[in-house]
Amino acid sequence: MISQTVEYALRAVVFLADRTIPATAQEIAEVTKIPAAYLAKVLLALGRANLVESRRGPGGGCLLVKPAAELSVWEVVDAVEPLQRIRTCPLGLDAHRFRLCPLHKKLDDALAQVERAFRETTIGELLATPSSSRPLCPFPQQL
Repeated sequence: MISQTVEYALRAVVFLADRTIPATAQEIAEVTKIPAAYLAKVLLALGRANLVESRRGPGGGCLLVKPAAELSVWEVVDAVEPLQRIRTCPLGLDAHRFRLCPLHKKLDDALAQVERAFRETTIGELLATPSSSRPLCPFPQQL
């Protein structure tokens, strides 16, 4: 249900959320285990959505535009690969034009629950959740 693109975007955002200084794309790729070429596309999409900004020059790199506590998982997902809700019959059946069949209604209900959970969860909450492991990828020790 969650694509590799979404997984990579969430890894990159979680990594950036745990930092106070810009990170280079190479650094993000190494730590999050995202192929560099794929990461470039993901960062571009996150930048277009105004979730990540890129700074040039010495000391430059990528930063989150807003604090992790204000950034929802949904915003990240929506920036790279929006969930496609089922609004009309995927088969184009006239009998289902105004009301989804039970199968497609159930599938859309499940998508609605996922969307709601993503909207209600911030990246900051993921980082603050007590756990023996960090979210999504290993992180270097912060001194």
